[in-house]
Order: sequence, then structure tokens, then C-alpha cells
Amino acid sequence: MVSQHDAVVWSAGAGGGDPMRTYAVDKDAAIRSIDAAIAAGVRRYVMVSYFGASLNHDVPAESPFFPYAEAKAAADAYLRASDLAWTIVAPSALTLEPATGRIDPDAPAAGSVSRADVAAVVAAVLADPSTIGKTIPFNAGDLTIAEALARV
Repeated sequence: MVSQHDAVVWSAGAGGGDPMRTYAVDKDAAIRSIDAAIAAGVRRYVMVSYFGASLNHDVPAESPFFPYAEAKAAADAYLRASDLAWTIVAPSALTLEPATGRIDPDAPAAGSVSRADVAAVVAAVLADPSTIGKTIPFNAGDLTIAEALARV
């Protein structure tokens, strides 16, 4: 239930493996959560996607990553087409390293970033209305999260 909340953050993921489960969680359930936010009048929505997510992702159909790339691209596109105050956070490969509080929003290619830093970015974008309507790809880096968000 999302009513009576200020925002929705979608960070669920199927974790790979079964393509049907991937589509069910990373696309279908994500889209249902967007619809639920709209129906409940919750305007702010933050989607955790991945670095490079796009309808033109170039992931070969035979790749085990293909269902994830397709599902995330579809959910991101659905969110962008909504009238929600959305931000898409697009981290690169996730690690279990401790938080550094520093990211690189200008990296030309995916690298890695800690899950803890992704959580800190989500919290920061929720508090920063200048991130609304933006997709923010990032790796671990040298800029503080506040400095990085000021640049996007």
C-alpha cells in the first residue's frame, strides 16, 4: 500500500536466473508500483535501474542478461511517460563494499559501486527536487554524492 506516503522507491529485483521471474518483478511489478503511486496520489517516485538501461541496450537476445535489460528498459520507459515526479537512479555493478559517500556520475562506461552508496544516492535524490525528471547513471567515484547530483 502506497497511500499516505510521500514517495515510492522501487529497488526490487528478481536477481537473474529465471526469465519469467525477471519479467514479472523487474517489469510487471515495477509498472504496477508506478500505477499504484498514480492511483494513490503519491507524486514522487524513484526507480533503481542499472547503468546503461535503455530500449536500445544492445544486449544480445541469447544473453542471460537480456530479460533483465528488456524488463528494466520497459519499466524505465513507462515511468518516464508517466506524470510522476520521477528520478531514475542507474548504478553500475553492485558490490558489498562499505559506503564511501562518493560517486562518479560522468563515467563513460559501467564499473561498480557499493550497495550502500546506491542507498545513499536514493536518499539524496529524494531530498533533492532538482533530480526530478533525470536519469542518473553512476559508478563509485571521487565526488561526494551532493557534488555529483549538483552536476547532473
